[in-house]
Amino acid sequence: MKIAITGKGGVGKTTLSSVLSHLYAAEGKRVIAVDADPDANLASALGVSRKDAETIRPIAEIGELVEERMGTKPGTMGGVFKLNPKVDDLPEELGFRLDGITLMIMGKSKAASSGCYCPENVLLRRLLRHLVVERDEVVIVDMEAGIEHLTRGTADSVDAFIVVVEPGQRSIQTAGVVRDMAKGLGVKKVYVVANKVRGKADIEFVRKGLGEMDLAGAISFNNDVMEADIAGASPYGRCPKTVDEIRNIKAVIEQSFNAE
Repeated sequence: MKIAITGKGGVGKTTLSSVLSHLYAAEGKRVIAVDADPDANLASALGVSRKDAETIRPIAEIGELVEERMGTKPGTMGGVFKLNPKVDDLPEELGFRLDGITLMIMGKSKAASSGCYCPENVLLRRLLRHLVVERDEVVIVDMEAGIEHLTRGTADSVDAFIVVVEPGQRSIQTAGVVRDMAKGLGVKKVYVVANKVRGKADIEFVRKGLGEMDLAGAISFNNDVMEADIAGASPYGRCPKTVDEIRNIKAVIEQSFNAE
């Protein structure tokens, strides 16, 4: 399975990404967890200690690597650089390993938000394509609110594209925008997960606002998740109710995918 997870900041996509990674790893599968959000905090959600997390260098910020693989210095706009750099060795060389999960932090080129055609941005896109299209591990990508890291040829190889929303108009509007962007890149199926729900009324509010989008399931508001975050621990080991709810969501998505 190749799963990309997105949503507005603060909706809980990193919690979902981390628990799914642990669930697949617990099944004995090899998992690559990719933090593609510039506000990187997947390491903490996976249970990586702060000390260890500080040793993980975001790929876009490893200047010597960018220059070696791309043939030009990072931050260079225009000019000539490689369009198909070697990346297949990077998960083994730069990934941080924890409980059957290899964590990779992508980072962000300084001008990536402007759609720059700079070497580190091209390297990140090539690496993500390699992970999604060319690897046989389970890949979980924790993305930012948009889908800027994905391109045609990568997005349409994702098995499940999940938008995390919370009960609220702005969050649901973001889901609609992401759905339209995903369709433009050839993504066939976009699922929605409602997070921080307080009861049936919240679920119905989300369901009504989604229209034709599929609601794969809901995750209840849970103080234990907040306590795990404060402690710098993974919700996987501290929030059994949340883990069970995400396990059910995982089953729904897998059944839907296998049925097709």
